Amino acid sequence: MRVHMRSDLDRLRAEGLSTLYPDGLRIGVGMATCGLATGAAAVYDALRDESAARGLDLTLVATGCIGYCQQEPLVDVRVPDRGRVLYARMNPERARALVAALAGGELPAEGALAVIPEDHPSKVLPGVPFLNELPFYARQHKIILRNSGLVDPTRVEEYVAREGYQALAHALLDLSQQDVIDEVVSAGLRGRGGGGFPTGCKWQVCRDAAGEPKYVICNGDEGDPGAYMDRTVLESDPHSVIEGMIIGGYAVGAHEGTLYVRDEYPLAVERVSQAVAQAEELGLLGEDILGSGFGFRIDVVRGAGAFVCGEETALIASIEGGLGEPSPKPPYPAVSGLWGQPTVINNVKTWASVSAILARGAAWYTGIGVEGNRGTVVFSLVGKVANTGLVEVPLGLTLREMIEGIGGGGLDGKVVKAVQTGGPSGGCLPARLFHLPIDYETLTQAGSIMGSGGMVVMDEETCMVDVARYFLTFTMDESCGKCTPCREGTRAMYEILTRIIDGGGTLEDLDNLEEIATWVKAASLCGLGQTAPNPVLSTLRYFRDEYEAHIVEKRCPAGVCRALIRLAIQPELCTGCGLCLRECPVGAITGESKEPHVIDPDLCTRCRLCHDICPVGAVEIVR
Repeated sequence: MRVHMRSDLDRLRAEGLSTLYPDGLRIGVGMATCGLATGAAAVYDALRDESAARGLDLTLVATGCIGYCQQEPLVDVRVPDRGRVLYARMNPERARALVAALAGGELPAEGALAVIPEDHPSKVLPGVPFLNELPFYARQHKIILRNSGLVDPTRVEEYVAREGYQALAHALLDLSQQDVIDEVVSAGLRGRGGGGFPTGCKWQVCRDAAGEPKYVICNGDEGDPGAYMDRTVLESDPHSVIEGMIIGGYAVGAHEGTLYVRDEYPLAVERVSQAVAQAEELGLLGEDILGSGFGFRIDVVRGAGAFVCGEETALIASIEGGLGEPSPKPPYPAVSGLWGQPTVINNVKTWASVSAILARGAAWYTGIGVEGNRGTVVFSLVGKVANTGLVEVPLGLTLREMIEGIGGGGLDGKVVKAVQTGGPSGGCLPARLFHLPIDYETLTQAGSIMGSGGMVVMDEETCMVDVARYFLTFTMDESCGKCTPCREGTRAMYEILTRIIDGGGTLEDLDNLEEIATWVKAASLCGLGQTAPNPVLSTLRYFRDEYEAHIVEKRCPAGVCRALIRLAIQPELCTGCGLCLRECPVGAITGESKEPHVIDPDLCTRCRLCHDICPVGAVEIVR
């Protein structure tokens, strides 16, 4: 069915409601990349086969990411008139048992993580909390992730059932191009790719710029280690991004868009390609959309995986078929971008926010967040934290509320020492600053950045000098090499950090390190080079004592740097089980069965494998 006018969306919505909220049982399995990596496909197959064997009538759906990635595979069971129950860490055996219970009219409590009440406020399972009672979800506010884990991302009807494409109809049929821009400006939406530039202002510059044709681009080149926010949105709710791009295209006067996705995200590429094809088939992409006279099309372009292509001018060069290298600014892409024409580039999460703003209004959006930082932000919360996953919170939430409230504090009860925000170009902030709010200006002033939304938590067993080198290694390898400050400066900093970690550093190295980092930050051509020194500068600022311990005392306080530690077996604790002896890769451990073992320091490479696997904690790291 093609959508020719607004009323056609109502018929499509009714079709989506029939599968999204069916009269019978509906089971959704989180099958984004995170779920698939933990065995969700096998769970889905078990649910399908067991329900068929028992003749159980149900709607089985492969949804996107439900968010609590640590609890994957996640299964969402909806029982009409009773609400939904979320089951965690499902496996095929438990999936078959779940179907058996449902076939018998039971809703089992075993494995239930939470109840999602929908319109039914009573708990369907005594003792099982509501979803918003779980610390992980209690402070979250879903806008960008509003459909993730609920809709089947391959069914446009279910997206429409969740008010999808209504904002597009409102924009094309009720508002002028300037009205749309004014609404986005009033909402205070800022770019969620990291820069935080006001989205509406960027659109206005592009609309006012001379030159035709104009273009819009979605930057889906997410490359930060530990970050998977954009990937999840594209896998779980691709039509939210497409709808946002069409609205943006209408607002600035563009008729062509490019959705640029990393080729390392095969499922995201598949989902967005399928969604674009569906929108074209329905007439939501193409000529005369919804009878408005406005036409728009989207091409999906796969990126080759260069981290620097996350920078907008390098991304444009890649789309044009050239090397992914940044260009000096100005001119900015909004004035001269793709093929030298005015171009709007926004991040996946920015585009996904647009339709929500147009549907519910700028006044609603400005009621979320804090002054100058409106709306929500999505973080991938990872590292040495008890609860990991994808988190969407209002801007202005404190780091402590995020790490201790949502994240549950340190892993295995260890003390959290620092957090790094903003990916490899972000800074490391100490626990004493966890009272700071999460917003663009505050994080920048503290020596970090918002970035695209990566958040890595570090505990007392993390060496901050080693962390600085790790992230610098990444940015050094990903530097395009076009400008000298980034190309040579990152390498010089890496060499100094390596010397310190290997026990050969001097106090003079710290002064040189800081000077080079400041120079690289000020003189690099693009954002990658300008932010690459952040991990170095922030750790020097907040954890200088650890640098000095490495240099003056030849000691790694965290017990990480191999050249500055040794391993020893405590004879009074060793049971002589022989596990470390069998697993040591270099044969550095000797000892008889049931007798204390010994490590030969001349053979030991300090890999710490024996320390990690010892069942009684007899292996000591001597700092």
